[in-house]
Amino acid sequence: MLSQECAEIQEILLTKREELANRLERIKDNLIGGHSADSQEQAQELENAEVMDALGNETQAELSHIARALDKIKDGTYGICVTCDEEIPIARLRAYPFAERCIRCATAEEIRSAR
Repeated sequence: MLSQECAEIQEILLTKREELANRLERIKDNLIGGHSADSQEQAQELENAEVMDALGNETQAELSHIARALDKIKDGTYGICVTCDEEIPIARLRAYPFAERCIRCATAEEIRSAR
């Protein structure tokens, strides 16, 4: 992969990481917020808290993927499929910058895990 393409994707990953970190802060602030004395409102708040918690977990997972991709950029292994060791097409990396597998291997993995 060309260094300019790698730098481009690194910038995308860094921007996304910042957005996700901000989102995670807002989620945490929302979860820490006060609770209502009204039991109906408490039920709604509990439901909202469950949704916010799920969003927080999803955001944490995505931040983890981004950290791995940034580590791979640093050590020079970014853009190499972890399954077949072939180069992942730049179009895939632009669309999904923390892809660890090429389309062929990712599809095969999805089929295996669906069984």
